Amino acid sequence: MQKKDVVVPLEVSDADIYEAMKDIPGYLDITPADLKEIFRFAYRHAIDRLSRSVRAAEIMTRAVYFVKTHTPLRDVAEIMAEKRISGVPVLDETGSVTGIISEKDFLVSMGSSDTEHVMGIISACLDGKGCLAAPIRSKKASDIMASPAITVQEESSAFEIIDLFNKKNINRVPVVDGSGKLTGIVSRADILKAQLIRRQ
Repeated sequence: MQKKDVVVPLEVSDADIYEAMKDIPGYLDITPADLKEIFRFAYRHAIDRLSRSVRAAEIMTRAVYFVKTHTPLRDVAEIMAEKRISGVPVLDETGSVTGIISEKDFLVSMGSSDTEHVMGIISACLDGKGCLAAPIRSKKASDIMASPAITVQEESSAFEIIDLFNKKNINRVPVVDGSGKLTGIVSRADILKAQLIRRQ
């Protein structure tokens, strides 16, 4: 299944409205301002309709980097640093998504509040001594992961996912099948790639 391109029109200017009215033959009993207001509401309805029609399976990234509950944090940090990702799903022994680890989870475990460009530092510190990451050097993914993981189904709409991002203040969400197995991941970037624009 290919990712769907949903083309969203640009904001319409007053000049666009005037030109459009001139293109319609005959007398129009409506002001440019009223016509623009109607367009604005129609635009919002169209965005809602398109957002509800696009499903997670159509926009998700299928090649997902993940770790297991027993994966050492040293390896988790290395994967995140090498792949330049800020979070990974954590799978249990059955392959089901049981948690997720983000940069924030590392920082909380290290007692740090700094949130910028940290994964390279964490990876280096886990190989050395006397760094903030030293106390968690021997820990594994299950020790710091956020659990239970927030997930969506392949049939979840882009509208539902955007709403979830906003309500939970998250940037990505694993996609699972009916048995909880990981099938993909949807990030805010995937939403943007699908050219879906969030409601104003």
